[in-house]
Amino acid sequence: MKILMTSDWYSPAVNGVVTSVKNLKKELERRGHEVRVLTLSQNRHTYERDGVTYLGSVAAGLIYPGARLRTALAGKWVRELVAWGPDVVHSQCEFSTFFLARRIAQELGIPLVHTYHTVYEDYTHYFSPSVHFGKKAAAVFTRWAASHTDCLIAPTGKVRMLLQSYGVEKPVFVVPSGIDLRPFQSEADPLRSAVLRSSLDIPKDRTVLVCVGRLAEEKNIEELLRFRANLGPGRYTLLLVGDGPHRRELEETAAGLGLTAPDAIFAGMVPADQVADWYRLGDLFVSASTSETQGLTYAEALAAGVPVLCRADPCLAGVVREGENGWQYRDEADFRKKLDAFLAAPHHRDRLSRQARQSAEEFSAQLFGERAEAIYLDRIERCAARRIPA
Repeated sequence: MKILMTSDWYSPAVNGVVTSVKNLKKELERRGHEVRVLTLSQNRHTYERDGVTYLGSVAAGLIYPGARLRTALAGKWVRELVAWGPDVVHSQCEFSTFFLARRIAQELGIPLVHTYHTVYEDYTHYFSPSVHFGKKAAAVFTRWAASHTDCLIAPTGKVRMLLQSYGVEKPVFVVPSGIDLRPFQSEADPLRSAVLRSSLDIPKDRTVLVCVGRLAEEKNIEELLRFRANLGPGRYTLLLVGDGPHRRELEETAAGLGLTAPDAIFAGMVPADQVADWYRLGDLFVSASTSETQGLTYAEALAAGVPVLCRADPCLAGVVREGENGWQYRDEADFRKKLDAFLAAPHHRDRLSRQARQSAEEFSAQLFGERAEAIYLDRIERCAARRIPA
């Protein structure tokens, strides 16, 4: 099967969409399929490299942090992809490359499968001064995009319910985005962990609450900072790994709460091939976000054997198994209660870690590839049936 994947984001950008696309591409190729990617470059230059076509673009950060809009004429590149003859197009973003995905699918008479990665109503602060108007606009825009597809993929049941509430009529399949579990499942190097911990000046007796991800307003990291401040000095380190547009405001919030290292540490971006080591610095993975469509960081933490303590959210249904691989909390008192329960049972930590690793299997790249492949084949068959005269 020839599969064209389109996305406004791809390497060297780092986010959940890029991770999902790269993992799916790799797994589909491992299964014997030929995969090409159509995406946007990080500048105005258009080029093709290793089966990936990068179209010139400009930054559009006022719409969404890291967003880009296509500037290059794409006719030549679209013709080349049409001549290649994909059997299915799988789009991953609703903006610049979506229009090209639709054009290619229509020209070839092949199915357009679309993954809905982003709950735009949680990002209204980037593009609308009115939350109410922003949510209405997100619903209208989503219905429009969905109407041009053959089916949609939702990473969680939460997203499927949202799409249905918008009035989306196309079939919606729930397929969790997969990750390559191997880097997270390998045994931790005690020396490496000790060196990292020492480099951050984290005392040996500290319980480390690690949060990995983009520092953005919708991630609600202020809540974690408030909770940490209310725990008092000592005993706990809140380790924030990652960077993003909201970092300066978060650092100001931490300062205003009297949080300094090692009570709260902003580690910044870390190399992708070392992320598993940073997860393992944590005794618990914590998150206060309710804006996730799935949250690959949850799966990565579990795969690394780190139990999770996250704000309750429908996207975590079936992911966080209460008391088995972590907990969901509903308010600060609940957060404290579950943190205390974790600390009161140190003899259960090995069991929690083991069950965390086991639960992460649901998010393997292998399952991801199998499920996507099945959807492609079904849509291709249905599309072919429609072309056969009655």
